[in-house]
Amino acid sequence: MKLKTRIYLLYSFLIIGLPLSAVNNTTSPDKKLNVNLHNGESGRPYFSVDCNGKEIFSQIKLGIETDVQNFSGNLKLMSVSDTRLHRDDYIMLTGKRRHCTNTGNERTYRFANDKHHILEVTLRVYNDGIAFRYGIKAISSDEHIIGESTIYRMEDGVKRWMQKYVVGNEGFYPLAEEHTNGKWGYPALVEFPESAFVLLTEANMLRDNCGSYLDNTANGNEYRVQLADEKLSFKEKWMSPWRVLMIGSLSAIVESTLVTDLSDSCKMSDMDWIKPGVVSWIYWAYNRSSNDYKIVKEYIDLAAEMGWSYDLIDWQWDGMSNGGNVEDAVKYALDRGIKPMLWYNSSTAWCSAGSGPLYRLNKKEDREKEYAWLNKIGVAGIKIDFFPEDKISAMNYYIDLLEDAAKYKLMLNFHGSTIPRGWQRTYPHMMTMEAVYGAEWYNNNDKLTSRAACHNATLPFTRNVIGSMDYTPGTFSDSQHPHITSHGHELALTVIFESALQHMPDRPSTYYSLPLAVKSFLSVLPAAWDDTKLLGGYPGEEIVIARKKGKIWYIAGINGTDREKTLSFSLKDLQYLGKRVTVIKDGADDRTFCVEENIKLTRGNLQMTIDCLPRGGFVAVVE
Repeated sequence: MKLKTRIYLLYSFLIIGLPLSAVNNTTSPDKKLNVNLHNGESGRPYFSVDCNGKEIFSQIKLGIETDVQNFSGNLKLMSVSDTRLHRDDYIMLTGKRRHCTNTGNERTYRFANDKHHILEVTLRVYNDGIAFRYGIKAISSDEHIIGESTIYRMEDGVKRWMQKYVVGNEGFYPLAEEHTNGKWGYPALVEFPESAFVLLTEANMLRDNCGSYLDNTANGNEYRVQLADEKLSFKEKWMSPWRVLMIGSLSAIVESTLVTDLSDSCKMSDMDWIKPGVVSWIYWAYNRSSNDYKIVKEYIDLAAEMGWSYDLIDWQWDGMSNGGNVEDAVKYALDRGIKPMLWYNSSTAWCSAGSGPLYRLNKKEDREKEYAWLNKIGVAGIKIDFFPEDKISAMNYYIDLLEDAAKYKLMLNFHGSTIPRGWQRTYPHMMTMEAVYGAEWYNNNDKLTSRAACHNATLPFTRNVIGSMDYTPGTFSDSQHPHITSHGHELALTVIFESALQHMPDRPSTYYSLPLAVKSFLSVLPAAWDDTKLLGGYPGEEIVIARKKGKIWYIAGINGTDREKTLSFSLKDLQYLGKRVTVIKDGADDRTFCVEENIKLTRGNLQMTIDCLPRGGFVAVVE
């Protein structure tokens, strides 16, 4: 080709854009997922997604708008990078898997609007999902992102488990097959008939960015990504968080580490002090009694008796009396080999008299002074509660709290908070987050009593997929409102729900009265895992999950229905032929256990069946 002709063709591409048919297709490494780029009406590009040859999303519309640049239409594709294989390989101190690996094919598309401003869209297609993010350069010294035009289209008839968007992310995930107009939080689970499941969320929340949610109020079948801030200031270049779609079977989704795969690598080198563990917790049974030194000591004694690592002293410890103050309680714990943790109010959302300590962490100089004191007296970590919605100011505050805490070797637990977006990889001392309608709601109203079983069988497929979840399981007695799940169900939750700080909320007397086999199980319960496998289940109905620690597999299952159910599952993938199994399951009624020990695994009995009561459950240890 003559040089003059080449120059002419290049100039033509710059003016009219590249033909999409030549560059529109990106596949996963295993070829099962396929993403096509299309040029929609009025120059609005969109992705379509196929799984195993079947279309699951016909349209994922793309677009971003600032107050001086518009990328929501009139876009032309100017260039496409070569496909690059992106590799993830890292170690996690917390979560569902210690050694995480993944690969995805990556491409970056460059679009120009009618004013020749450039929008970059980077796409990654993994075997277990896809992710994409936007990048734009500022053309003004005072420029703001004012909206995102990402839209996921889902037709009625598609099953979905979605939580209404609320501050704190504490809601249910009811099954629906038709849309309801409203605002919806992440993660959102969708089942496409005879095709695949998809879990929608976002990952890699960096400083000076905000969270988002899904909004279908304008068009019921179109779920638009709505930013929490109306305006986002940025300088030079802005990059969005990753928009994430985990795709595949339920096991592919539950076992996926895509949220941390997509997040920034660890920013820390000294991590020997970060230790997942089980925590005794006073609030569920006694609410305001962290200001009572004698009751606080009972929970420290409980942790020592049960072999747990930590005790959390909850709110109002700043007014502790009845024989000692908080420093006395910290010393009492340390003297018994228990690492103490303290509760703090974030002092950004819900602050009232008696909800302290207040305003100790907001300013950097105050925060560092408080952190230094905590480190000096021997506190291992803190729980910070009551955060506002996911605006830039809140996200920056989370990161401030994390970065300063690392200097003083303090582990953090965020409550009344945003959802996990991968910070557990970037800041591994971020141990867990609430963002769930958990067991503490037995204190607040009677909703959980009748809905807990179904809710508990939905969370492993939704909220807990994306990161550690501080549900506070293991409630065998009743709080202000009763539970009607069985004791076997409640015990199973301690394995099914992954949280690097697993809080045990019941009364000391309750734990002391449990059968020896149950106490022994809880005394050695891990709080972080080497591997996780889904052995069976369906959202809201049942789940059987296996988690590995060292050479031991912990298996747990629950019945999410109000009828008796037999849970069936295979152990062949665990490769434990010739080993023995101990099972703790439902007893004669929902407040008793049945223990079966020394069950021998042979080539003929790798398939197991366990009968469960209504709302029942079991645990099994394979060693």
